[in-house]
Amino acid sequence: MPEASFSPATDARARIVGVGVEFLQFTWKEAQACLFAGLFFVAVFCVPRTGVLGLPRYDMLLLIALVIQGWMLWSGRETLDELKAICLFHLLGFALEVFKTSSGIRSWSYPDFAYTKLLGVPLFSGFMYAAVGSYIIQAWRLLQLRVEHHPPYWMAGLVATALYLNFFTHHFIGDYRWYLAAAALGLYARAQVVFRPHRIDRRMPLSLALVLIGFFIWLAENIGTFFGLWAYPHQLGAWAAVHVTKWSAWSLLVLMSFTIVTNLKHIKATVHVPA
Repeated sequence: MPEASFSPATDARARIVGVGVEFLQFTWKEAQACLFAGLFFVAVFCVPRTGVLGLPRYDMLLLIALVIQGWMLWSGRETLDELKAICLFHLLGFALEVFKTSSGIRSWSYPDFAYTKLLGVPLFSGFMYAAVGSYIIQAWRLLQLRVEHHPPYWMAGLVATALYLNFFTHHFIGDYRWYLAAAALGLYARAQVVFRPHRIDRRMPLSLALVLIGFFIWLAENIGTFFGLWAYPHQLGAWAAVHVTKWSAWSLLVLMSFTIVTNLKHIKATVHVPA
């Protein structure tokens, strides 16, 4: 029998189809990883500023966030351990919100009334930070993510803690964000994120992944402020775009969230004893 032969055109078409399938798989898995954030933003679009049936908007968004979170746990999309980690993101984010909106700081504000405001911050706000943690946890599983050349966990934890504290202390002792960012960049210089969209492992520098995620969160923040969920001082008269420097802040917060996930996974793997 004659040997099968493939023309260059056939080979090129096969490659294009393969790339297309891989891209679609990656897009689908990313969409699943963003499920909590996506559903929450649908609620932001749909819930009017005047509220629903006498329930203020912020309270309605809190109720919707709780329903989404409960459904994800009930459906098995998140485990109880993952929910515990997400609650940690919620608490850290809410603490930052309380500080940033306090009378002496006023980095931003929540202008609308709500029954579920605590210390001037609506309780739904913590879910916006939890959504970042949920995305990382979901993407880790769906894309079979792993990190090569991860720095020592204690050093990563130290840098992440310093980054988080700087969001508080820079109001009093100066902003050391860029020094800490440079330290983080050096610490993770060799770190590579390995992920599998379909059948082939792909690699990306961890720093690039953090910057890209931070960019999309910055876009989401522009949407949130456009719909009046919260407002920065320069947006009180009329809406204006969130300053691009917030992109760097979100990228650093994503690094902090990523560090929490990796450290929790490391601890769990260390203490777990197979049956």
